[in-house]
Amino acid sequence: MPLTLLPDLGDLLRLHPQFNAGTVVELLRHLRANGVGGQEVLWASGPDPDHPLRDALPAARFTVRELPGSGADTETDHAQLISFLEQYPQGRARLREAAQAEQAFAAVLTAPMTAPRAFSAEVQAAARDYHAAMRAALGEGPGTHWRARRLEEVMAALAAVEDGVVLVPLDDLPDLLERLPGARLPDLTGFEPGETSRLRALADRAWQLREDDDLAALLDALERETGDTVTPKAELEAAAAGVYLAVGDLDSARALLERAAHALTDEVPRSLPGLVLARLGQVRDAQGDRELAERTYRAVLALNYVPQVAREAAEAGLREPFRLEGLGPAPQGPASPG
Repeated sequence: MPLTLLPDLGDLLRLHPQFNAGTVVELLRHLRANGVGGQEVLWASGPDPDHPLRDALPAARFTVRELPGSGADTETDHAQLISFLEQYPQGRARLREAAQAEQAFAAVLTAPMTAPRAFSAEVQAAARDYHAAMRAALGEGPGTHWRARRLEEVMAALAAVEDGVVLVPLDDLPDLLERLPGARLPDLTGFEPGETSRLRALADRAWQLREDDDLAALLDALERETGDTVTPKAELEAAAAGVYLAVGDLDSARALLERAAHALTDEVPRSLPGLVLARLGQVRDAQGDRELAERTYRAVLALNYVPQVAREAAEAGLREPFRLEGLGPAPQGPASPG
């Protein structure tokens, strides 16, 4: 059976109600039920430790196998190149052209996304256009060598893999389909997003409040749901606490966060304990319970895995007490306790 390539949107999965981390889990389940892939997912989509699928896949009992050459070194090379170009007028002009290409592609990726659209010829063409524009802006040498190296590393890692499902960056999909013999996109016949996708969309939405949101309706939806393995009840309660915190209701926020904290187990998505406890520490601080807040921040830092934003919030909280005015208008994203 050939390799099946799944396009990955990275952190943008949090933005799309119909193509989020829960949708990817359901798609993998659909493929497995139709004889494609199994419990293992091959990861060729970069080193970001806070990627939403690094929570969702293990929570859904999928095993993630990291492929060698997952991109950390090439991303470092790219960052060094950008730093170099910024020092010179001609380099800055090239970077402005590259930024325009990135903005055009970002508009495609942030437009309403579904699984069929993510696999579509339209989006693949946009990816090709994006990389062509980047080559035109930065040249065929050091400006784009980092990506060529990344593709070579992925292809080398997959050379000995005969079948399976591989998660790859969406913008790499067209090139990998051309260069990997037998690689294919999944057959989406009969696939529809279900409850896992819907719950994930609800939580993602609650973590990213906007001024025009109907907060009462959002709270009602969060409190009504019982959750699942990908989006457990503890996360729904923490997200609801964020809504209360956004309107200054510290008592309700604290009650929900303490309930969520008591519900944390080894089975919940790995980022959730850090996010819940970091936010709980901030709420306790805002209520003047400094000693307990400090203990909560230290509990965050003692965890085996802590999302970067939760670690930063805990470290900041230990340096000085958190105040509600430091929160801003609303919590922005599931990894944003500060």
